[in-house]
Amino acid sequence: MKQSTLFLWVIFMACVSCSNRQDANLFEMAVNRALTYQMQEYPESTLKDIYKNFFQDKYGPGHLLNDTAAAGNYLRQELDSYTKITGPYFEPTGWEGNFYRVNLSVIKHGLVSYEDFFSAFVRSIQGITPMPVPEWKKEWECILEIVKKEYPDIPELEYDSKFISVLLDSGGYVVHHSENFENRYAPHYRIIEKSIFETEILPRLP
Repeated sequence: MKQSTLFLWVIFMACVSCSNRQDANLFEMAVNRALTYQMQEYPESTLKDIYKNFFQDKYGPGHLLNDTAAAGNYLRQELDSYTKITGPYFEPTGWEGNFYRVNLSVIKHGLVSYEDFFSAFVRSIQGITPMPVPEWKKEWECILEIVKKEYPDIPELEYDSKFISVLLDSGGYVVHHSENFENRYAPHYRIIEKSIFETEILPRLP
């Protein structure tokens, strides 16, 4: 984690109650940058899609890698399932940018081999200490407050907000993209840890 990111995290944890906006300015600015990108690139995002971006930044791809062999088979099947390629090669997750969403088009275009891509994907769970869900819930509530202030007209905002709250209260945290997002943007990507991506994959991209 870069020093600047660590500083932002310290600032956030000091004001996790969201009550002291002066002290939380850096956190709010970072969240707003992430939200601005999300809504400019994917204007039909729902709250579930926004939430997914931020939880991926905390938890990485771990929930997809409980069974490495199955994850590999699913990746190959997904690569074979589509021909139309959309979206940028990569984009950072959440407000800290601990991970990148890396488009499977880097494999489709022959820029990165399947073997190298899958190796980077699998190794992206190493060294991760998952945030306890109750702590993540507090952080998400701060993010949600900003979302509601900046984008109050997102469809089904309150419904999705309650859905996510119930999920977090039950100890879960994983949410899938909304059906609308899937249909509109056809996302095909995997989450890769920042340093692995920037060292091994980014130099191969145009």
